[in-house]
Amino acid sequence: MMKLLIPAPAAALLALLSLPFGAADAGQVQTGIASYYHDSLNGNRTASGQIYDKNKMSAAHKSLPLGSRVRVTDKRTGKSIVVRINDRGPFVKGRIIDLSHRAAEKLGIIRRGITRVQVEVLSEAGGSGA
Repeated sequence: MMKLLIPAPAAALLALLSLPFGAADAGQVQTGIASYYHDSLNGNRTASGQIYDKNKMSAAHKSLPLGSRVRVTDKRTGKSIVVRINDRGPFVKGRIIDLSHRAAEKLGIIRRGITRVQVEVLSEAGGSGA
């Protein structure tokens, strides 16, 4: 059997790429701005491979593992919802989470469009959590 030799810098890069993307512990908290998906995106494929359904309680986050459940709390009103991360984004500077239309509706931010939120990780994909 032939042994494949990988240069040290490439081996280090491969090791980094094999780490879980955006691993986060339950209880981790982030604060920032939430927005929500435009209705025109309904029916598009998400990063998880699922079809975006504006009537489901889902969200996009830049780094949390796909499938993670998070509690999103509006800092202004104290209202909270729970969503599952199934997409990547938002790709607007300063925003930390994009909510589905239904999630934004439940949180009460449709008229405002954006709001300052706290995002608390409840569980990672496949993990046990709240």
